[in-house]
Parts: sequence; C-alpha cells; structure tokens
Amino acid sequence: MTDALLCPDAFLSPLAIDEAVARALAEDLGRAGDVTSVATVPEGTRGRAVMAAREAGVIAGLPVAAAVFRRLDPQVEIVAHLRDGAKVAAKAALLTVAGDARALLAAERTALNFVGHLSGIASAAAEFVSRIAHTKARVCCTRKTTPGLRALQKYAVRCGGGFNHRFGLDDAILIKDNHIAVAGGVGAVLARAKACAGHLVKIEIEVDTLDQLGEVLNVGLADAVLLDNMDPATLQEAVAMVAGRLTIEASGGITLATAKAIAESGVDYLSSGAITHSSPNLDVGLDVEM
Repeated sequence: MTDALLCPDAFLSPLAIDEAVARALAEDLGRAGDVTSVATVPEGTRGRAVMAAREAGVIAGLPVAAAVFRRLDPQVEIVAHLRDGAKVAAKAALLTVAGDARALLAAERTALNFVGHLSGIASAAAEFVSRIAHTKARVCCTRKTTPGLRALQKYAVRCGGGFNHRFGLDDAILIKDNHIAVAGGVGAVLARAKACAGHLVKIEIEVDTLDQLGEVLNVGLADAVLLDNMDPATLQEAVAMVAGRLTIEASGGITLATAKAIAESGVDYLSSGAITHSSPNLDVGLDVEM
C-alpha cells in the first residue's frame, strides 16, 4: 500500500517514514496514550473515516499517513483515492480508513499533520514550477528544513515537480563565503576542494560579485557556481560570462514574486529555502463515519 501511494516520480525511503511516524506518535501519545478515546469509546468499536482536502493543492504525505494508521492498528483497511503528486480540488477524498475506532482517533492528528504540512510544501513547489515553466530553469529546495523531517520535506518538493539540492553536508561540496574567507581566497579554496574530492563528488562555489565569478572561471576547478543575492540584470551578465562552462544556480531570498525574472536571466537552477521553511499548511481533514 505504501508504494502505491508514493508519487510516481519521487522515491521515499520506508526507513524515513517509519522513523518519522514513530517519533511523531511518541510525542503525541506520551506515557498514557489517548486517554480521551479510551475513556469515551467502548473497546472493540469499529470506525470508518475519510481524509479529504479542504482546499485545492498538490498532495504529499499519504504513505506517511497510512503508516500512522497502520502503526496503531495493523489490521486497518486503507483505500487510496489517489496518490502523492496529484493536483486536487477542494473536498477531494484522499484516503478512506476503516478499523479500530480508538486507533483511528488516536492517529488522526498525527496523520493530518503530516499530510497537511507536506502537501503545503508540494503545493508551493508546484507554484514555483508554474511560474518558471517557460524557461529552462529548474527550482530546487535547500537545507533549510525542519530538523528530523528533511527526507520527507524534500520528497514533498519532488511531489510538486521541484528538484532537490544536496540532502546534507556529506553528498556534495558547496563552498560558501565563510569557507573562502577561512581558506584564503577563491583559488586556494578550490584547489583544496579539488584535491580532496572523489571522482563522483561535484564542487560548487558561492560568489557574491562578478569579480569573484571571474576568479572562479580563471581557476577552472568548479563544476557549478552559486550566484548569491544578485538581481536579474547582474545574473544575465553572469550567465554571459560563464557561457555554458559551469552549471549556474541562483540563490538568496528567492520567492514566488521574484522567481520569474530570475529564471528568465538564463540560470539553470533557482534554489529557495522558502519552499520548505515558509510554506503554509494545506487544509486537510478527517471525518469519521460510524
């Protein structure tokens, strides 16, 4: 069931799902469990509930929600009405779950929190993608994620049609301004990075000015350059300077309002932390039908 709910273009490790679900349920159930449901619902009562979107958006997190219900009731019956990555209108049914009523009630908020949060990110990513669809640029997320939820949030970005930047400090070399300062300059930092990088490890370097970009091009050891906080006109100049020699990423406070002009400058990627750290929750509800 979990695989059937995943976005067809975005893999999510079952280990990441299990870890997130266990942590979230432990937080919500605490030491005594759902005392309200235990006190008010007779043991053995069966229930049926429908999860539905209360506003339009792009859905993500259904495999996580299913794992939440299954964690509290291993025999729960789950019917999926669609899968992650689907664009839905308000009132669209997402999942129907049937099983132990106490378990459904205890799982409700955790399941909704995951789907609402991740669908909000997927919806934001989809909006970014639509704003720049007429250009060659791709939009990607950053490491500005909620601690402990990075794998899920980056999956949600892919559900919305976006792309992922590095997942952590260990899967690519990204030289920032502080690295340059400590290492003693652009040439020195690139030389040290190249000497340490494996043959499959890409090297990207951040620059703030066209002069710095010129240094990077002269050294010639980078695979990609991150143009930080440059306006569209400066970005156009940078694209002309690079002339296809490096992959170009624009970054720094990029929002929906600025994405179109930045993409039209000719860069290859736009990275935006706002997709994961500032996306509003998509309103999703669960209605019990006894």
